[in-house]
Amino acid sequence: MTTVAPSAGTIPAPPKRSLGAWALDLLIWGGVAALLIYSFEAVNLENLPQLFTGSDVVDHLVRELMRPDFANWRLFVGKMWETVQIALWGTFLAIFLGIPMGLAAARNIAPVWVVQPVRWVMNILRSIPDLVIGILFVVAVGLGPLAGVLAIALNTAGVLAKLFSEAVESIDKGPVEGVRATGASKLHEIVWGVIPQVAPLWTSFALYRFESNSRSATVLGLIGAGGIGQVLFDSINAFDFRDVSAIVIIVVVAVTLIDLLSQAMRKRLL
Repeated sequence: MTTVAPSAGTIPAPPKRSLGAWALDLLIWGGVAALLIYSFEAVNLENLPQLFTGSDVVDHLVRELMRPDFANWRLFVGKMWETVQIALWGTFLAIFLGIPMGLAAARNIAPVWVVQPVRWVMNILRSIPDLVIGILFVVAVGLGPLAGVLAIALNTAGVLAKLFSEAVESIDKGPVEGVRATGASKLHEIVWGVIPQVAPLWTSFALYRFESNSRSATVLGLIGAGGIGQVLFDSINAFDFRDVSAIVIIVVVAVTLIDLLSQAMRKRLL
């Protein structure tokens, strides 16, 4: 039986999906929709119109936020700079923790008896919120930036290790087999066959996490872990919303500048 090839100008018909595939999609997305409807009252969405009632409290808050007070800008900028340094050191330490964990968690280069325990450790580090880890370190090392650095380092190490391991699992086997053919050791296979392939992607992941940590470090300041978060918390408690507005503007500017810098660095890697 001969088959007729489609002509050059013919557009092939899209593949048809089976009834079972459509039923599975309907079950999944129908379940998501049902869960959203079920949880409507649980998250108090019925109170959403209160945002637009125009109460005196909301009007006062909006007016104060629209008039930022930069009288203490030196303090705010100094604390923001401290926040950036916390994020930078936290990310730096997380990279050195994440690299060995990421390699040990990659199924294509590590045995299963190593992979599974390391993945459990990664899951634990990722699942514990920054604030909880930060509180533990505040108790251990006292108030100040060090608690924030250590909290960010542990949480980010779990995230980076997960990303690093997935990058290693997707590498081309050719370079690794070429290094192995020379009689090199396992360490040499990783150094010369794995790392060159994943280094640009690892760097990109680290830069993304640094951006995210610049925001996380702000929140950690609320528990006394250094940075601008403590000043923000004090201003909120004092109902000084003009200072709050100024702090938020400085945070937005700083995070935007960090984002632009990391974008420029990532472009140089590609």
